[in-house]
Amino acid sequence: MYNFSDMGRRETCTVKVGDKLIGGGAPVLIQSMLNTLTMDTEACIEQAIRVVNAGGELVRITAQGVKEAENLKNIKQGLLERGCTTPISADIHFVAEAASVAAKYVDKVRINPGNFVDKRAVFDKVLYTDEEYAQELVRLKEKFIEFLSVCREYGTAVRIGTNHGSLSDRIMSRYGNTPDGMVEATMEFLRVCKETNFTNVVISLKSSMCAVMVTAVRKLVAAMNAEGLNFPLHLGVTEAGEGEDGRIKSALGIGTLLNEGIGDTIRVSLTEEPEAEIPVARRLVELCGDCGYNFSYTLQDGLLKAESDIDNSDDAKLYLPAKLGSMLFSGEVKELDLTLPLLGAEFAEQLSRNIMQAAGLKRFKTEFVSCPGCGRTLYNLQKAVADVKREFSVPSLSKLKIAVMGCVVNGPGEMGDADYGYVGAGNGKVNLYIGKRLVEKAVPEEEAIERLRLLMRNNGEEI
Repeated sequence: MYNFSDMGRRETCTVKVGDKLIGGGAPVLIQSMLNTLTMDTEACIEQAIRVVNAGGELVRITAQGVKEAENLKNIKQGLLERGCTTPISADIHFVAEAASVAAKYVDKVRINPGNFVDKRAVFDKVLYTDEEYAQELVRLKEKFIEFLSVCREYGTAVRIGTNHGSLSDRIMSRYGNTPDGMVEATMEFLRVCKETNFTNVVISLKSSMCAVMVTAVRKLVAAMNAEGLNFPLHLGVTEAGEGEDGRIKSALGIGTLLNEGIGDTIRVSLTEEPEAEIPVARRLVELCGDCGYNFSYTLQDGLLKAESDIDNSDDAKLYLPAKLGSMLFSGEVKELDLTLPLLGAEFAEQLSRNIMQAAGLKRFKTEFVSCPGCGRTLYNLQKAVADVKREFSVPSLSKLKIAVMGCVVNGPGEMGDADYGYVGAGNGKVNLYIGKRLVEKAVPEEEAIERLRLLMRNNGEEI
């Protein structure tokens, strides 16, 4: 069984981000991401301060293009004028030039290996000859070194943030849409960092599926060890959702790895206001330490029985998924039976079901995947999630997975195993999907729920 419960924290190099340290034995750093429009300077400043006041130690802001990257200067300056020195990270997709601009103004820049140099994935089977593949790697190296030179000049840290939902067609042509593909996409960039002696790097491998995320991170740690690399890791489950389900899924993915000694900074991604993520993340880190609860378990013939003296229901939704994760992802568990004397049998049974569903081992109800939203989201995502869950949380659809996504960056990829998708298309419009197939484009937001209902009926769903 894969279990690192008795291991210490994984040793990493230290990365300096503004006035904060990540890795090297520093406490796990808690971060979040704004969902305000990047060109709305005042809204970004105000929301960033709310995140910081809630305990956030790093704030990430999307920069869709060069114009938005330039405005990060104004946001950073506005925060400093208000006495807020918390580090700012830029989030970049598709526009490599924006990354180099942002690196002049912020403390850290996140790039995505799936779209920093490679073209936007079309998720079709694309064949690359060995020569074509090698040529793409040369382009990657040249473009990445150009970006790293700017980061080196300005002392800017880099996050190489690989998402399961946005791997390039090039990577998928060789490795598929798999944890192995996520690892190789990341290692291509890390090898360049090693070759150029750029060490101010943090890494993340994320997925909306906890098992994929955990497997990918474990494999990356092994790959880095094999090549003599020890960069710190940022942990997160993308599109975890909101409410109880979002907290359980996040705790299962992040907490499993924290309990295995892996992870230096985390974000709990909830489809809620960014400041709401911070106390959840903080408590999860505390519960993965010496929190005082007693826990015991047995695993026999596929039945995992676990008992805890936990007396707080909110803690239970974080502590138990984190504690059980290594066992749930071992491939040996078929059923889960929780005994929680201080919280009652009904609560324990429901929590068992929700944990098993979050782990992808059972399905008891309609599953909803939703991203937290960011400055790229141009429709009311939180309302959309609430509306979709209200309308489609019915017994007849209990075997379905429905994805509600803010935009196209990770949407089509992260919802790849969803039965239906509801994806922001900008300007109050929504695209509707069956699986990865776009079937209705630019539906007005006020019509989208009914159009999705009709789409599902026409596809044979009983609703």
